[in-house]
Amino acid sequence: MSDARSELLALVLEVSFERRKVVLASGRESDFYLDLRQTLMRPRGVALAGALALERLRAGAAIEAVGGMAVGAVPFVSAVLAAANADWPELLGFFVRKEAKQHGLGRRIEGGFAKGQRVALLEDTTTTGGSTLEAVDAVEEAGGRVARVLCLVDRGEGASEAFAERGLVLESLFDRSDLPL
Repeated sequence: MSDARSELLALVLEVSFERRKVVLASGRESDFYLDLRQTLMRPRGVALAGALALERLRAGAAIEAVGGMAVGAVPFVSAVLAAANADWPELLGFFVRKEAKQHGLGRRIEGGFAKGQRVALLEDTTTTGGSTLEAVDAVEEAGGRVARVLCLVDRGEGASEAFAERGLVLESLFDRSDLPL
């Protein structure tokens, strides 16, 4: 494991991981909770997550933008964009709302998104993949093409299979085996 990856995992486990019973957004019960906003809202966390995700994104299928569902994916998208500033300044970012705004331009997708783009969708943590699959639908309805899906931590509870049914591979920086369960 690289030094940066080890450092990020240590930070995730220190500030974002809790062993306790919770009900997740998917409606499922879990014996542990991951609040990755606690990691992604720290300077070191955002720097490490952005750099590691950018490294992963450079190694795969070409993309023109990164995005995800508001509010969960926004810090991760911002981390990747900050990391891209030095040598990938043309990379754009966007976020997808649950529903289109009822005022202004009435957009559901905000930021640097355009019809025809190849994009990577980002998420902090995945369980069933439901919210990111909503983003897949929104991007495709708006004429974009989802080429990649990347999360910080995959809980290993069905998201990978859900994306596979849509012809997508879920990539993750960490997975269930990295957690002290």
